[in-house]
Amino acid sequence: MESFTIRAPGRLAVRPLRPEDEVGVAQLSAACDDYFVAATGSTALTADGQSMHYSLPDGADFYQKHLLVLMREDTPVGLVDAVEGHPEPTTCSVGLFLLDPQARGKGLGTRAAQHLLREAEARGTRHVTATCPRSWARGIAFLEQLGFAVSQPEPQSSTAVGNRLRRPTERQLCTAVRRLGNDAVGAPAAANRTEDGAS
Repeated sequence: MESFTIRAPGRLAVRPLRPEDEVGVAQLSAACDDYFVAATGSTALTADGQSMHYSLPDGADFYQKHLLVLMREDTPVGLVDAVEGHPEPTTCSVGLFLLDPQARGKGLGTRAAQHLLREAEARGTRHVTATCPRSWARGIAFLEQLGFAVSQPEPQSSTAVGNRLRRPTERQLCTAVRRLGNDAVGAPAAANRTEDGAS
């Protein structure tokens, strides 16, 4: 995926993750402990950031993996982990959309997500899937605002969640689907809202 810049207030660059971002991403993860506790029952670990590079769902290849950072100046304030073309060729699975608490509520995450959805559609994606803890109301509202249909948790027998392996403590995850292109049923009613969250 190509880099782009959001020119709205709080200018933000979105680009592929680079090796030199590792320290900043670890700091971002630590700042987002509220999300990790809601999602996994524990705070973020240093190894979590490293494992994202290698974590793939069954049947996916590394070339399908996209790790993107949302950069304000030289500091990562957001992280997106997605697998393109999984589980179907026209589906993209989002494992993480993380935003620093200081950057939330300013519309940055919304604008970045809207751009990425448009780019995914242009690349032939027709369904985007994501997961969100039922207790993470901010994330569920963010997904719904973007036009995702959010379903309540069902019993989970799979060891995978989104595009990665499930932790033993991960339960009560809502699933979300956003249809694109000709498969879309109506446009999201809140395309210009500015509430952000992690999902």
